[in-house]
Amino acid sequence: MKQKFAKALHTYRKDVFRVDHDPVELSELTKESLHISEETLDNAYHYHFHKLPDASRTEIINMINNYTLEALLPPIIEKITTRQLILEKKLDLLVSLLENALDKIGPEDS
Repeated sequence: MKQKFAKALHTYRKDVFRVDHDPVELSELTKESLHISEETLDNAYHYHFHKLPDASRTEIINMINNYTLEALLPPIIEKITTRQLILEKKLDLLVSLLENALDKIGPEDS
């Protein structure tokens, strides 16, 4: 029994390592992350003024908004989505490890 658990844990660790380091997995993860990031940035909120401000203030606020949306947010969102996708894959692997461990313990009681 102990050897079966050790083998299942070893398989889990190999799969987690593959998720983190395999070039094919990483390229698929990057594509998915970029797609999600692009979709997120397309849904970015836009600020609407309640009162009409003067032109110089509007221009400054629009410059800040554009800089934030085009320069600051994309790498941050890509990093967050990549981490989220990696964690989701690791969680799926952990669930399968738990299912394998429960299967090895014995049949389900009815």
